[in-house]
Amino acid sequence: MSAVGSKRATIAAFRARKGGVPLVCLTAYTAPVARLLDAQVDMLLVGDSLGMALYGFDSTLPVTLDMMINHGAAVVRASARALVAVDLPFGSYQESPAAAFRSAALVMAQTGCAAVKLEGGVEMAETIAFLVQRGIPVIGHVGLTPQSVNSLGGYRSRGHDEAEAAKIARDAHAVADAGAFSIVLEGMVEPLARRLTGELAIPTIGIGASPTCDGQILVTEDMAGLFSEFVPKFVKRYAQLGDQLSLAVAAYAEDVRARRFPAEEHFYRVRGAKAPDS
Repeated sequence: MSAVGSKRATIAAFRARKGGVPLVCLTAYTAPVARLLDAQVDMLLVGDSLGMALYGFDSTLPVTLDMMINHGAAVVRASARALVAVDLPFGSYQESPAAAFRSAALVMAQTGCAAVKLEGGVEMAETIAFLVQRGIPVIGHVGLTPQSVNSLGGYRSRGHDEAEAAKIARDAHAVADAGAFSIVLEGMVEPLARRLTGELAIPTIGIGASPTCDGQILVTEDMAGLFSEFVPKFVKRYAQLGDQLSLAVAAYAEDVRARRFPAEEHFYRVRGAKAPDS
């Protein structure tokens, strides 16, 4: 699957990349960003990380289904090539498979996205199978699962001890066996992510996992340096757009205060009127 071409990427093409050229994935929450990323990526994920990246929340937990639908629809409208997946937010799918289906069906119908992503392993296998059997393509997510940050005891890497690694492995296999077409491996020790990539028949998408994963994903705002706060170990910053924006705003503010902006070319005069003498 390639971002080059006029047709949007399909689930089948995405899955067929298992073991091939790594899949390029980034988050997108808005139409302008989606347009900028679309030609270069294989998947745009409308992640519930928008709660922190856009809304200033401390976690993903306050994100609502309506938020995900509104941002998901914007990203789908603004993109043409990348596969678009949308996160199901906390509380919208954990209650029961039927509740998950109602949420997922609403997201897909109102956004036009190709798939939904949900967190969880063994405990969510029945729900994943229920969705897949009813025509909802699902991406799984195991390891560090931000929606479970309170029960997990915070944002720390996973799989350091044998028992925890074994649980993550059981979760990953349960998700794949339930019918997910891909799985995100987040915040886990590299040998475990490498092992799971070799064991699973579906593409693994790493974030803080292993370079051997079948693809990689980052939060675009982290990758592009739009934030000056703490940068996770697994993030590589390819630009410092936040610094550039700060410099641009400072220059604008200076021009406004000095009355250099707006200049003659930036405002409208009555047709035929001459500019006043300086």
